Amino acid sequence: MTPTRHSPWGRNRMLVIRSIGEIPAALPATVATIGNFDGVHRGHREIFTRVRNAATESGGVSVVITFEPHPLTVIPSRKKINLITTAAEKERLIGDAGIDYLLVIPFTPEFSRLAAREFVSQVLVERLGVKRLIIGYDYAFGRNREGGIELLAESGREYGFALDVLPPIGEGEHIFSSSEIRRLVWDGAVDRVVPLLGRHFSLGGRVVRGHGRGKGLGFPTANVVTDHELFPADGVYAVKVRVRTGLYDGACNIGTKPTFGGEERTIEVYLFDFNGNLYDQTLRLFFVERLRGEEMYPDGAALGRAIDADVLRCRRILQGITLHEQFLDQEGV
Repeated sequence: MTPTRHSPWGRNRMLVIRSIGEIPAALPATVATIGNFDGVHRGHREIFTRVRNAATESGGVSVVITFEPHPLTVIPSRKKINLITTAAEKERLIGDAGIDYLLVIPFTPEFSRLAAREFVSQVLVERLGVKRLIIGYDYAFGRNREGGIELLAESGREYGFALDVLPPIGEGEHIFSSSEIRRLVWDGAVDRVVPLLGRHFSLGGRVVRGHGRGKGLGFPTANVVTDHELFPADGVYAVKVRVRTGLYDGACNIGTKPTFGGEERTIEVYLFDFNGNLYDQTLRLFFVERLRGEEMYPDGAALGRAIDADVLRCRRILQGITLHEQFLDQEGV
């Protein structure tokens, strides 16, 4: 197969390599980093900046190495992980960082048994020709996570590549961390993830037909289905919503609709000042702030009054909110 050019915003022509066998021969002075990079948060982007700058200084190429699917979904583990970004979103975000090549290695049970030293010799040295490797302080890889900093340092001396180990990256007392971002989103603290992600938490999805109860209450909502694994806690949120016709303010409810005896968890969004048909359209929700948890009301009239109050609060919250998002100009994500 031939590696494919991927230019998500037209600002960078990153080449995406989807298997070890697709790696082009004789890459010049490769500077690389390795990781899962879920969420592509500010810490990840700092690593990418250093990789890109080091490659520029040496006249080489910058390479990000990642894995699909996430290793924790393949290796038996007690730890269940809900990813912040989809694989397509992660790819787009890395592409926006100015990286030359993204190597996406299929993470299979067979690959998981590859020893760390074999990965270094076969992939980093023989296929990529790495001259400099830049990693985070806590990164480990290979069978049983045996490939830590000590092994990489030894390998660097043996094969002649430099190793840069970056300290924890953060701001003040806050370390940029994918696990912390997941925890905050799961708790509904969507406003607190912005300094860590460098953007608002968002998810894309397709609008499907629902029961029409929102329209009956005077608030026609769009029911959204999504491939995302991570959702904010049940409740009501002030959101910005990107649709084909533009960006709208809105109110979003995540939950089971207990007032109507629901059991299935759904995502519904009411777009302010919008007229049109959203069925089968793809939209993206940008979560700005959580107003409250989901509540059960005695009847539809009481729920309608609560929604009316929520909408007024959302309008106030969203006034003056500006999004600086990579996903604002993208269709189909």
